[in-house]
Amino acid sequence: MQINITKTVRELTLEIPGATRVFEKAGIDYCCGGGTPFQEACAAAGVSTDEVTRSLEQAGESSDGGADATQWQTQPLSKLAAHIVGTHHVFTRGELARLDALLSRVCSIHGQNHSELFRIQRLFQDLNRDLIPHMQKEEIVLFPYIEQMEATASEGATAPVPFFGTVQNPIRMMMMEHDTAGEILKQVRQLSGGFSVPKDGCISYETLYKALDALEQDLHQHIHLENNILFPGAVALERVS
Repeated sequence: MQINITKTVRELTLEIPGATRVFEKAGIDYCCGGGTPFQEACAAAGVSTDEVTRSLEQAGESSDGGADATQWQTQPLSKLAAHIVGTHHVFTRGELARLDALLSRVCSIHGQNHSELFRIQRLFQDLNRDLIPHMQKEEIVLFPYIEQMEATASEGATAPVPFFGTVQNPIRMMMMEHDTAGEILKQVRQLSGGFSVPKDGCISYETLYKALDALEQDLHQHIHLENNILFPGAVALERVS
C-alpha cells in the first residue's frame, strides 16, 4: 500500500492496521503526539522516515493487523467507552496496585546499589495519584455524558447542557492529564535505561521492569483510543446536535 508521508501520525494510525505497533517499536508518540506530522515525528524519534514507511506498508498489507486493527472509528462511541473502561481502566488499576508493592520490594533489596529505583518509585507514586482520579472522572462524568449525547442524537433529540458547559472542557482537561501521565512514564523509561535489568537484578527486578514496560505500552493504546477517536467523535457529535 502507498503511505502518504505528509499526513499526521494520528491519521496514519487510524488508516493502517498495525500502525500503533510500528510506531511503538520506532519510539514514535502516536497517542499524545498524534497531531505531529509523520516526517517530523520520525525526526524527533531519530528514526529513518523510509524505514518506518516500509514497516507501515508491510503492516498495512498484512492480513493480521492485530487488536489495534479494530476500526473503532466506525463503532458507536458508547461501545468504545465501554471497551476503554473494561479493558484499559481495569488493567491500569490492577497494575498500579501490583506495581506499588513490587516497587517497594525491589527498592528495599536493590535501592542501595541502584538509587534510580527510588526516583522511579517517586514518579510511579505521582502517576498513581494522577491516574486513579483521572479514570474516575472519565467513568463518572465524561463517558456517561458522551453516551447520553449519542443516545439522544439517535432519537433525534438534543442532550441537556452539562454543568461543564461543553464536552470540550473536560476533554481538554483529560488530554492535559494524558500528557502528564505520558511524560512520567517517559521519564521512568529513561531512568531505567529502557527497562534494562542490571546484571545483579533478581527475578523481582526483571518482573518490575517488564510490568512497567507493559503498563507504558497499554497506556499508549489507551490514550490513543481516547485522544484520537473517542474525544474527536464526542466533539463532532456535540457540534451537530
